[in-house]
Amino acid sequence: MTGCPAEMRARLSGPVPSIKTTFNRDGSIDYDGLRRLIDFNITAGAKALMLTAGDSHYVALSEKEIAEVTRVTVEHNAGRALVIAADRYYNTTQSVEFAGFARDVGADLLMVMPPDWGGSCTPASIAEHFQTVAAVMPVMVVTNIFISRGQKFGLDTLEIVRDKVPNVVAIKDDMCGEFAKKMALMVHDRWAVLSGGQKHNHLLTHPFGCDGYLSTFISIKPELAHAYWSAVQKGDLSEMRRIIRDYDFPFFAHIMTLPGGFNAGIQAVLELKGIAQRWRRKPYHSLSDAEIGALGDRLKQLGILD
Repeated sequence: MTGCPAEMRARLSGPVPSIKTTFNRDGSIDYDGLRRLIDFNITAGAKALMLTAGDSHYVALSEKEIAEVTRVTVEHNAGRALVIAADRYYNTTQSVEFAGFARDVGADLLMVMPPDWGGSCTPASIAEHFQTVAAVMPVMVVTNIFISRGQKFGLDTLEIVRDKVPNVVAIKDDMCGEFAKKMALMVHDRWAVLSGGQKHNHLLTHPFGCDGYLSTFISIKPELAHAYWSAVQKGDLSEMRRIIRDYDFPFFAHIMTLPGGFNAGIQAVLELKGIAQRWRRKPYHSLSDAEIGALGDRLKQLGILD
């Protein structure tokens, strides 16, 4: 496969939720909560579900658990949306093995995050890693791996991958800013481009070639995600700015200040919505009753929680 198929690009356009791994209070994985989260997002209109090394808590899961979360997600999705599986700093042999597993259980795409401890990789060696994995199933690049190496390293790597590696079909950007603009201009003709982070990162990248964005609100208040995307499709810059100003900025400004940071807040919102529980694996902090109550009050003030 060379380039992103039109049907896949269409499913990667608009708001895309990242699927959180949900936990019981004792730290065991709450698979019923995971299934409810999948259902909520699909009912909310998500055309793709994205597992990620970050939001899906892969750093706190064993390889066996990562595989099981992937299997349950694909099985419960049952073909309703495109499923993006993800690996976690796997060496090439591990990544190839996981790609085979993800393909066999029915995932559509694999987001590949190579290891680069101590600046151990080169653009050519990372490109070779992608090429080897992409021989097994379609691959999505994630630019998180370039953050510590800088723009030039990332762009040099992407140029090699774009020109020499078939079956890479998409990219999810975490670097944002100037890098995102240059990256989109470089690869959008071939790959679907998704912006990470908040809506303002998508707004800045969109004119340079950006199909979709990683959406927090589709898992919390879907009508805001769809209102923003409708404004994008209409070219209504004023409405895009309004939603970012009135909802995104105040939401993230508050949730970033919570004990345990952004993810502790997001897991708590899932409990406030009745989807899953607030708990995260220790030593991560989970919001207390008082903290989750205060969060709920603030989100109601912002019009984000009913």
